[in-house]
Amino acid sequence: MQNDRKTIFGWCMYDWANSAYATTVLAGLLPAYFADAVVGERSVTLAGSTYSATSLWGFSVSAAALIAFLIAPVLGATADFSTAKKRFLLAFAYGGALFTTLLFFCREGDVAMTLIFFVIAQLGFVGGNVFYDAFLPVIASDDTMDRVSGRGYAYGYVGGGLQFAIALGLVAGHDALGISQAFAARMGLGLAGLWWAGFTLFTVVLVHEPQAVATLPARYARWPRPAAYLAVGLSRTLSTLQRIRRFRHLVLFLVAFMLYNDGIQTVIAMATIYGKDELQLSTNTLMATLLIIQAVAMVGAVLFSRIAQHTGTKPAVIISLVIWSLVVLYAYFIHSQTEYLILGVVVGLVLGGSQALSRSYYGAMIPQHASAEFYGFYTVFSKFSAIWGPLQFALIDKVFGSARLAIVSLVVLFIGGMILLAFVDDQQARQARLEEAF
Repeated sequence: MQNDRKTIFGWCMYDWANSAYATTVLAGLLPAYFADAVVGERSVTLAGSTYSATSLWGFSVSAAALIAFLIAPVLGATADFSTAKKRFLLAFAYGGALFTTLLFFCREGDVAMTLIFFVIAQLGFVGGNVFYDAFLPVIASDDTMDRVSGRGYAYGYVGGGLQFAIALGLVAGHDALGISQAFAARMGLGLAGLWWAGFTLFTVVLVHEPQAVATLPARYARWPRPAAYLAVGLSRTLSTLQRIRRFRHLVLFLVAFMLYNDGIQTVIAMATIYGKDELQLSTNTLMATLLIIQAVAMVGAVLFSRIAQHTGTKPAVIISLVIWSLVVLYAYFIHSQTEYLILGVVVGLVLGGSQALSRSYYGAMIPQHASAEFYGFYTVFSKFSAIWGPLQFALIDKVFGSARLAIVSLVVLFIGGMILLAFVDDQQARQARLEEAF
C-alpha cells in the first residue's frame, strides 16, 4: 500500500475536501456572519452574564478544542487496535460536513443553534484530521513522507482556496444574483459542507486500510464490542503515557512543536484582526490577503518538501521558523496595505512548509502500528499550544495598549521552538521506533 499513486491521491483529496471548512467556515465567513447577522446589535445573556459575539465565538472554539484534547488519544488508540482508522475518519468527516451544511439554516437570532452546529462541525474537522494524519506513515515510506505530506497540504490549499473564492463571489455579487448578503453568506457556508462531503468520496473509494486480526483481552470478551474497543483504547493510552519516556526525542519534538506551532496558530488567528484594528485595512483587502495566503501556501508546501530532500527535514523546519521569526518582526513595522499583502505572501510561503514538514517529521518517528494513537497525541499538543499564544497576544495588547508589541512578542515562541528542535535527534527517535518499545 505504501507509495501507491491512487492511494496517495485519495488521501490528498481529503485535504482538498475538508479545507473548505477551514477557510470558509472557521477563518472566513462564519465569524463575521455570526457577529454581524446572527448576534448583530443585540447582547446575549447567559446565567445572568452578558456576552459579546467575540467572547461567545472564543468560548465555542475553546470548547471544541477541549473536547478534542480529551478524546483524541483514546480514539486514536481505539482505531489502531480495531484497524478502524478509515471508519473513524469517515464518521468524523461526514458528521462534520453534515453540521457544516446545516449552518445554512442559521438565521438572525439563532445564536445557540449556530454555536452548537459550529462546535459539532469543528469537532468533526479536528477529529477527522487525527485519523487522516495517521494514514501518512501507512501510505508513504520514510523517504517519501515529506513529499507526500507536502502534497496533501498543497491539495488542501488549492481546494480550500477555490471553495472560499466561490463563497466570496456569492457574497460580493449578491446584488447581481438578487439575494441578500446574509443569504449569500449562508449559501457559502452550506456549500462548504457539501464540498467537504462530496470530495471525501475520493477518499472513500481510493484509500484502504490494511486489516489485522485484533484479539480482545479476555476481561473484555463479554463486553459489547464498541465499549470493549474504547476500553482497550483507554488502556493503551494510559500505557503510552506511562512509557512515553522511552521516546525521549519524540517528546522533545512535541514540546518544540508546541512552542513554535503556538506562534504559527497565533499569527493565523490574529492576522485579520491585526490588519483591521491596528492597520485600519478594508475587509476586501483582508479577504484578498487570505486568498493570496491559500495560493502561496500550496507552493510553499511543495517547495519546502523539496528543500527537505536536500537539507533533511529538521533543517528545513528550522529554516521555516527563521522566516516565521522575521515575519513577526516585519509585522511590527508595517503600516500600508502593500506591506500587509507582502506579509501575506511570506506567511503563505512558510505556512505550508512548516505544517507539512512537522507532520511528516513526526510521522517518521512514531510506531506505524500505533499511528492513530500517536497522532492523537500530536493533536493534543497542537490544540494545547493554540491556547497560550492568543492569550499572550491579548495580555500584552491589554497591558501595553499595543498590538504591535503583541505581534512582535511571538518571536520568543519561534526562537524557543527552534532551540528545542535543535536538540532533537531523529535518528535515536527512529531507533526507538524500530525497537518496538511499545
